[in-house]
Amino acid sequence: MFNKLIIIASLLLMPVVGTACSHGTSDAQPAAETAQAAPDTTLPVALNLPPLPDRPTGTAFIVISKRDMTLCVYDRNAAGDTVLVAQYPCCMGKNKGNKQRRGDMRTPESPAGKPFKITMIQDASTWKHDFHDGRGEILAYGNWFLRLATPGHKSIGIHGSTNNENSVPGRASEGCIRLLDKDIITLKEHFAYVGMPVTVQPEGQAPFNWEQRIRKNATR
Repeated sequence: MFNKLIIIASLLLMPVVGTACSHGTSDAQPAAETAQAAPDTTLPVALNLPPLPDRPTGTAFIVISKRDMTLCVYDRNAAGDTVLVAQYPCCMGKNKGNKQRRGDMRTPESPAGKPFKITMIQDASTWKHDFHDGRGEILAYGNWFLRLATPGHKSIGIHGSTNNENSVPGRASEGCIRLLDKDIITLKEHFAYVGMPVTVQPEGQAPFNWEQRIRKNATR
């Protein structure tokens, strides 16, 4: 009887070990690893943004942060000051670094002082793509494809994420910039225009000083 009590006590004191769930991950995932999986974002959660314009003003411009995985739209207000008018989470290329060649799964970065430009705004609502993941050809671009002039590289643009919305924000594209489907609609209808400057910042680049000042103002 005494030996049985010792065995029972030993079992009760044993540490609980996480078991694998149906997705092949442990339910005892360390907190540090979970935190590392989230995108590094320094932008405020709640922003004071102006009302959406009825149509694009033709003066707005885009800054995309590969570090923060965000697309920010800036424009001038009635006083002539540059202000933040929109901010969206985005998905970048699967691999870090500047694009070097077709198929390297990297998002191209604009040279300092030389932003890319939107050259075409195309209806992509029926466009399909095969991601070679067993799903075959599926709708993948949302309603719009904002084609970018990226010297040395073709077929790069900003588009939706139909059937892949859980990839936003994150790293999963073949080089384009993905937005949520609802966000690409808002961007196109209220801000985007042919010739719009688009700056894509490298992973290691912090927001410009002027961006940081504007973001502080947007939280007041």
